[in-house]
Amino acid sequence: MPKPSVSFRCQACSAVTGKWYGRCPKCGEFSTLVEEAAPARSAGLRAGVTGTAPARPAQPVRQVAAAAPTRRLATGIGEFDRVIGGGLVAGQVCLCSGPPGSGKSTLLLAVADSVARLSGRPVLYVSGEESIEQIAVRAQRTGTLDANLLVADDTDLASVLGHVEAHADAALVIVDSVQTVASAEVEGRAGGVTQTMEVAQALTRVAKARGLPMIIVGQVTKDSTVAGPRALEHIVDTTLSLDGDKHSSLRLLRTVKNRFGALEVAAFEQTDTGMREVLDPSRLFRESRTTPVPGTCATVTVEGARALVAEIQALVSNSSVPNPRRAVSGLDSSRAAMLIAVTERVTDHPLWKFDVYLATAAGMRISDPGTDLAVCVAVASAGGKGVAPLDLAAFGEVTLSGDVRAVPMTTERAAEALRLGFRRLLVPVGTRAKLGDRVGPGRVVEVGTLAEAVLALEHHAPRDLPERRAVTLRPVPSGE
Repeated sequence: MPKPSVSFRCQACSAVTGKWYGRCPKCGEFSTLVEEAAPARSAGLRAGVTGTAPARPAQPVRQVAAAAPTRRLATGIGEFDRVIGGGLVAGQVCLCSGPPGSGKSTLLLAVADSVARLSGRPVLYVSGEESIEQIAVRAQRTGTLDANLLVADDTDLASVLGHVEAHADAALVIVDSVQTVASAEVEGRAGGVTQTMEVAQALTRVAKARGLPMIIVGQVTKDSTVAGPRALEHIVDTTLSLDGDKHSSLRLLRTVKNRFGALEVAAFEQTDTGMREVLDPSRLFRESRTTPVPGTCATVTVEGARALVAEIQALVSNSSVPNPRRAVSGLDSSRAAMLIAVTERVTDHPLWKFDVYLATAAGMRISDPGTDLAVCVAVASAGGKGVAPLDLAAFGEVTLSGDVRAVPMTTERAAEALRLGFRRLLVPVGTRAKLGDRVGPGRVVEVGTLAEAVLALEHHAPRDLPERRAVTLRPVPSGE
């Protein structure tokens, strides 16, 4: 059967079909299929492709790196610089996404103002969502009024590129957002797959050709993914995600992808005067109290290369329905259900009769398996198996068999907990050897199974454990 000469592409999910449908068979969206000509197969592919002399021959990577060392443009906002790897690289294209109202435009306007002030060069901020008057109102409120900060409002790709051409000496260009910019030479609606890809590719080509750092804002869908084709995240160098609970002022800026650095996370607080850096985000993720409370346990999670102390909270209550509830906030619900089942088997407590609620303090989202032990300890404590001391932090992965396994970045986790005043660590076996002399006596309790961890929680002194793990949890004198 001959291949059809035309095809239909969904502007929402980029799926391709051979005929038109009113509703996309893949994503279920209505009226999103647009006709496009099928690409013609070249004769060269049928006959075989022949090579041509490259314009630039291959060179040893050591020689190239020595001739062109990487230089970074610091934005002046310490947390933002750390997330992107220490600063912006020439020609770097960064995609910043986040839900509406998370503070993307406010944060990037502050970045633009800081770069303009430090570099003394123009910084171009092009918005397709707001007028320059609206941008000025935000700039007045947040105090981002540097003379080198230039703003423009345009949704035509040719005009946006014209702004870039007119300011060839710009230190940074910000486009907010890529889904609002369209080209008259490309078919499809603004924000569709074809338009979004063409705009992103055109902006990327200009940034690479001029060695110009560029940040483009990407809208997100209702399931918190970047709107448009998945390829949009592949053509950029760095992808940032600004997340936050709408009921909290805390915002977490995460590096999802970074070709020029490691994956990091930074914390900001959204205030009336703009985004404020939170240099010690751990204090936001744990509750402050003077006496221990059942159902709580501190833990140390890792976001990228950064260790953060968080608090796991659990509540076990009588159920009034035939099927008791399992409500989880901030944790993976599937893994939480597994850990509840393991804790029930180890503690011999009939949790299946009770409602179990799990949450993290300050709405923090945790997907690190290293917090498993703290989750189980919190559930056991809520079920009446003792209370975790205020200065105790637990981390380790719990398996279905009830074993406690080591987790990556053990040293960094322990150092962060001790720095913040936690004087006791409930950790997997082998952690003491990795820490060496960094932790004083009476501060590390090694457990090989969840049963041993619950025993330590119940008695505060696991004297019946083997000698290598028999470390008391008595109060440590201040001079120790």
